[in-house]
Amino acid sequence: MSALKVGIVGSGFGGIVHAPAFALHPRFEVIAIASPVNARRVADERRIPLAFASTQEMLAGAELDVVSVASPPFDHHPSVMAALAAGKHVLCEKPFAVNVAQAEEMVAAAERAGVATALAFEFRYVPTVRAVLELIENRHVGALREIEVARMGSELLERKTDRARGWWFDLERGGGVANAVMPHFFDLANQLAGRAPRATHGLLRTANPHRVDAQGPFSSTVADGAFAYVDYGDGIVARVSTDSTTVVESLTVAVHGEVRSAVANGPWFSDLALFAIGDDEQDELEIAESPYHRHRVIAPNIPWFLSLLDDFAERIDLGGGHGPTFADGLTVQRQLEAIGYTV
Repeated sequence: MSALKVGIVGSGFGGIVHAPAFALHPRFEVIAIASPVNARRVADERRIPLAFASTQEMLAGAELDVVSVASPPFDHHPSVMAALAAGKHVLCEKPFAVNVAQAEEMVAAAERAGVATALAFEFRYVPTVRAVLELIENRHVGALREIEVARMGSELLERKTDRARGWWFDLERGGGVANAVMPHFFDLANQLAGRAPRATHGLLRTANPHRVDAQGPFSSTVADGAFAYVDYGDGIVARVSTDSTTVVESLTVAVHGEVRSAVANGPWFSDLALFAIGDDEQDELEIAESPYHRHRVIAPNIPWFLSLLDDFAERIDLGGGHGPTFADGLTVQRQLEAIGYTV
């Protein structure tokens, strides 16, 4: 079976994670990258044969099977729609879109095109997260009652000046922590609940709208904190949040049932310790590494992204599969809108 030829849109995360992950996977071959600024540089660094200034130029100038969209959020809709119109399989980064209408249009276009699609929710494949899901599925926690996916970080403290102005601080272009991590967190809570949300409530908060970088003062229009409660019905709720204005670096993925709690905590997904907590016990559980663990030296996300590509390749070859779908992206987009994000 010949390798599927891949074109990547975006030279940031696309160059750091998408390009090396696709190159490492035996089912794919990266032959092109598109970016208005850095395509040629990343192509040279990653030994990608072809470089283009835009998605349309790449689609016209390269024979592709797959397009992987890793550009900033404001570009997802036009690039995905162009790739679907050209009959390509598509993997799209989160957030899926900048509003629900765009997300709905992409889902409908994918159904009409009859191609395989996927969302880059690679944190589903973190071994510790998968272990928490298994504890739910084997009833180790008993009846599930509450899910917690919460992060505290310091990258947007008022005194921090190392993040330069640009689209990331622009709400209209899909910037901010709400779009950077809440799609992942909502998706994880939905997976742990094993169902779609019945209702999502919450808010976005901007504590530090006035910022400074090397060029001087500028204004941020994006949230630096996002806080949500999700109702799944049948007594299951979730607390989902991220706050980038604390001095703590902490991520918690936890489920609480009527028999036990399973609590994973650490600085980030790559360094989580998992504990099972009952009435009279607290045990740290040993978690097997990802089968792609050795590749984390390239980037921490690479092992989980490779597992996502396993599912994406299966969907292309056989249909179906268990990987994240455009429909999952639409569900999360509706949750983002419910807490106040839309353009």
